[in-house]
Amino acid sequence: MRTVAEHQRIVADLISARPPMTLPLTEAEALVLTADVVATLSLPGFDNSAMDGYAVLADDVATASAENPVKLPVAEDIPAGRTDALTLHPGTAHRIMTGAPLPAGATAVVPVEATDGSTETVEIRAAAPPGRHIRRAGEDVVAGTTVLQAGQPVTPAALGLAAALGIGTLAVRPRLRVLVMSTGTELVAPGTPLQPGQIYESNAVMLAAAVREAGAEVVASPMAGDDVDEFRAALETHLGDSDLIITTGGVSAGAYEVVKDALGGQVDFAKVAMQPGMPQGAGFVRVGGPAGERSVPIITLPGNPVSALVSFEVFIRTPLRAAMDLPHPARRQLRAVLTEACTSPGGKRQFRRGVLDRATGTVTSYGPPASHHLRWLASANCLLEIPEEITDIEAGTAVRVWDLDGD
Repeated sequence: MRTVAEHQRIVADLISARPPMTLPLTEAEALVLTADVVATLSLPGFDNSAMDGYAVLADDVATASAENPVKLPVAEDIPAGRTDALTLHPGTAHRIMTGAPLPAGATAVVPVEATDGSTETVEIRAAAPPGRHIRRAGEDVVAGTTVLQAGQPVTPAALGLAAALGIGTLAVRPRLRVLVMSTGTELVAPGTPLQPGQIYESNAVMLAAAVREAGAEVVASPMAGDDVDEFRAALETHLGDSDLIITTGGVSAGAYEVVKDALGGQVDFAKVAMQPGMPQGAGFVRVGGPAGERSVPIITLPGNPVSALVSFEVFIRTPLRAAMDLPHPARRQLRAVLTEACTSPGGKRQFRRGVLDRATGTVTSYGPPASHHLRWLASANCLLEIPEEITDIEAGTAVRVWDLDGD
């Protein structure tokens, strides 16, 4: 059988990045920049008030206090957004709002709380030294400065900065487009009445969510029965829009293995020495289009739900994120002390569901190891990785843990 490490390398070699794209800000969130962003203007673009209050000459209010206020006529009212150029003359004040342009000549702003708030003759009750409550042009960003660097994730703050600079698009590494397909004539969509022998489809819903959580885009998540023509038709419908295909089911050794039957010769099917998730496959499907024929990588996972999701974590998630240049592509792995004894099949790398207590650095095996016990995986926060050569582990042993709640 193929080792886990060998199959990880095979899958990683299949998944490659899309070329950089220039996208609107609304589509660039959480992607990674492929080019530096240079400010074309300064922030602030002009001297402006940091407070609602009154623009004054500091010398005019140097002696102001609550006991001896200074009274100044209010010559102008300056709301944010006023565009005409104003000049403050000595012995006067301009009422000004936060973010409004400072009039020429003004050297300080007195907050409205230190005045009587008048609109005609204002009573200033506190001194304001030069520069008080003034935001100077270029104080945050000077035009020509590199403000965001290639390789940096596009965070909400980065989007805000780009927008504040008037930049409407960013050069980023685009999301990979993933087609998720589940197979099995027994499958029906949730919400549909079940007939005898039918089960609700869960893999496509689950893996589509895992793909999105990893940062990629889901093209579609169709179901197909155990019919080769039906499977191929569903595949070809979305193949041209996909950078990666993930299928579940139809890869074991039974009589109705539709994925094997449809993709024999294109996909390398193998048994991987792991539990759960032994039957695996990886290869390429060729697709034609206006730009010519191209090959789309396909990864075929087993059909049992736990096997499918564990396989995604072990083989797909890390190279998928790495191909999009996303930070921390791999799950955090750590050592934790096992609270109870457990067993593992010899010759297979086992991935058991677990509950990690980060405060104590301990981990507890959670639920049966069989691949159909989805309930336990839904409540687990980690995977315990037990090497092939180990069959019995005593309580108190340090084991490797994949943290499913973190990066």
